[in-house]
Amino acid sequence: MTRGNKNKTIFRPNTPGPGYDVIVIGAGHAGCEAALAASRLGCRTLLLSLNLDMVAFMACNPSLGGPGKGHLVREIDALGGEMPRIADRNILQVRMLNTGKGPAVQALRAQINKWGYQRSMRIALENEPNLTLREDMAEEIKIDEGQISGITGRSGAYYPARAVIVCSGVYLGAQLFLGDLHYAAAPGSLTPSYNLAKSLQELGITLERFKTGTPPRVYRRSIDFSELEPVYGDPEASGFSIRSRNTSAEQIPCWMTYTNPDTHEVIRNNFEQAPIYSGLIKGAGPRYCPSIEDKVVRFADRDRHPIFIEPEGPDIDEMYLQGISTGLPPDIQELFLRTIKGLEKVEIMRPAFAIEYDFSPPVQLKNSLETRAVEGLFLAGQINGTTGYEEAAAQGLLAGINTALKLKNLDPLILKRNEAYIGVMIDDLVTRGAQEPYRIFTSRGEYRLLLRQDNADLRLTEKSRSIGLIDEERYKLHLEKKVFIETELARLEKTRHNPGSDIESFLAAYNSAPPRQPVTALELIKRPEISYPAYLEWENNTPPELPPGTIKELENQIKYAGYIAKQGLMVEKTARMHDKRIPEDFDYQKAKNLSSEARQKLEHARPETIGQASRMEGVTPADLSVLLLYLERPEILKTMLKNNSLNTDEGANGHE
Repeated sequence: MTRGNKNKTIFRPNTPGPGYDVIVIGAGHAGCEAALAASRLGCRTLLLSLNLDMVAFMACNPSLGGPGKGHLVREIDALGGEMPRIADRNILQVRMLNTGKGPAVQALRAQINKWGYQRSMRIALENEPNLTLREDMAEEIKIDEGQISGITGRSGAYYPARAVIVCSGVYLGAQLFLGDLHYAAAPGSLTPSYNLAKSLQELGITLERFKTGTPPRVYRRSIDFSELEPVYGDPEASGFSIRSRNTSAEQIPCWMTYTNPDTHEVIRNNFEQAPIYSGLIKGAGPRYCPSIEDKVVRFADRDRHPIFIEPEGPDIDEMYLQGISTGLPPDIQELFLRTIKGLEKVEIMRPAFAIEYDFSPPVQLKNSLETRAVEGLFLAGQINGTTGYEEAAAQGLLAGINTALKLKNLDPLILKRNEAYIGVMIDDLVTRGAQEPYRIFTSRGEYRLLLRQDNADLRLTEKSRSIGLIDEERYKLHLEKKVFIETELARLEKTRHNPGSDIESFLAAYNSAPPRQPVTALELIKRPEISYPAYLEWENNTPPELPPGTIKELENQIKYAGYIAKQGLMVEKTARMHDKRIPEDFDYQKAKNLSSEARQKLEHARPETIGQASRMEGVTPADLSVLLLYLERPEILKTMLKNNSLNTDEGANGHE
């Protein structure tokens, strides 16, 4: 049946009511988390996918984690999301990165069995009682009297709903590029969506273009591994989820090689066939994950670039070449690959490609990820200008939570920058927008020592518990960790050692100075050379079986107590001003004492707090002082509101 047919099918769930509470468009990493969160919070949810065989598809690298990204996955776990649990069931290799640096930047990175991940996530979706999976392409979002009423699919079906979450990934208006060849297509050779993009624009959502790409996948049997450097995992490393007590000791190695001057020469000789240089691609690409063509140009002084050869599954022949994405044609890809050590006889299984797609600049969103233009319409994932599975899943989880809370007439869950990297990411997006595909880094957080990956559950579990997304098993593990740390810190503070006691022989074994006066065990463990496990062993003390990461988090709290306290004071100092809310109907055009640039940008972005306004380009400290004056003087603020009313609790006093 064709679009617009008056006899279209109305698709309803097998439950009483007019239709669905929530429809999630797209079953990638954002869509899966959004649909699971909404359904687990009691919403009748429909998850639409272009192809159900592509649910939770890892279209690019078969891995999760790393600095910033690994932190997001731990936060997803603390909030009740599914990605960490599914990842831990499908780990091929896991390592802790940055172990020689401070705890703020240490993070897990894992190679994932991408096919096992897909299957496990689909099973989780199918087993959720409030959730229906359906294969169809969303074509139009319907509005009735300013409210979301449902969507129509390419199948001709009409799906009634109260709210919609768009998690379309890179499938809106997508075009693939292989040299001069380009055509309408999306990852997995699926048909891209054009009518949904048109529908969003008709609803007042602005769309722009971004670019990304993937490297070639090659046959394992065509690689000479004797010429490569192996990269092994850590059998002792924990998984991403607090539920995962340990990971498999049998881990598959990755391999490392490098490009060389011959490789770069082949690429330079074929620049005219690269779509990013021939002018075919207009959209901005990811700065922090550039194509090999970009690397050769931007880092012309370098003789080589690393390539990580990663397995996509335990028993398939396909290998992923991390670090060498390209839009060059397949014959040139094969030509430059065969200049690389270990790849002299390589055979390509899937050629690399570049892709250009539509995204929605995220300054059009509220912090809840609801659009400003349409009530009940939420956007999550790469449609918001981000890149990466972890960024997408984190947004999907928050969008699903906030959609459910909205339908229950409850306040949204807004995470602050000092509470979570998810909060940092969302605040960055809605405040500053995305001039290039956004990727999370620990350096984006002002309070990164407070946002360690090992304390994600201590920071966020209670928040998720309060809205009903954490089950009893998960909450019990959180309490085990929390109570043990609190109890053990108190015990170590009370345990005292005097000079001349047997503690001196223990300290001497670690070249640590004997105490000159009575010291607590806590003070001893603060010393860099003394670890908490070593002290426990000396005590002949064995702790109970604990959730993963508990001992590490306890030691971090001890050794970095002074720095953590300083960052806590910084948070308190800035919180009063930064949390002051700006009324939704504040009329910036009446604020004549603001600079014209600030008025224009504030009117467009409409930040929710002074803290958000302070992070906007073009808003100066002088502008912030003027804005604070308007907000703190009720008689002035009243004249600045479009409806000329004043909520003194929220407007004048800045309280929520």
